[in-house]
Amino acid sequence: MTSVAVQGMGRAELLALPAAIDLDTANRAIGLGRSKGYELARLGDYPCRVLRLGKKYRVITADLLRLLGIDATVGEGVAADAA
Repeated sequence: MTSVAVQGMGRAELLALPAAIDLDTANRAIGLGRSKGYELARLGDYPCRVLRLGKKYRVITADLLRLLGIDATVGEGVAADAA
C-alpha cells in the first residue's frame, strides 16, 4: 500500500482560485487528505464554510483564504496607483 503525499498550494495559486472551489482543492490548500476532508465536511466540522449542493461540496474561497491568513486585498490597486 502506498501513501499519497498531500501537496499544498502557493499564495499566487490560492489567490487565482474562483469564488467557490471543490472540496478536493480546499483539502489540498489546507493539507487535508481526501478522506479526512470529506469526513469533516459530512460531520459539519470542516475548518471553513462548506456548501452542500446536491451530492457535491463547495468551499467559499474567501473563507478558505481567511482561514489560511491570506489577505486577498493586499496589492489590489497598486497598478492603478502607479499609472
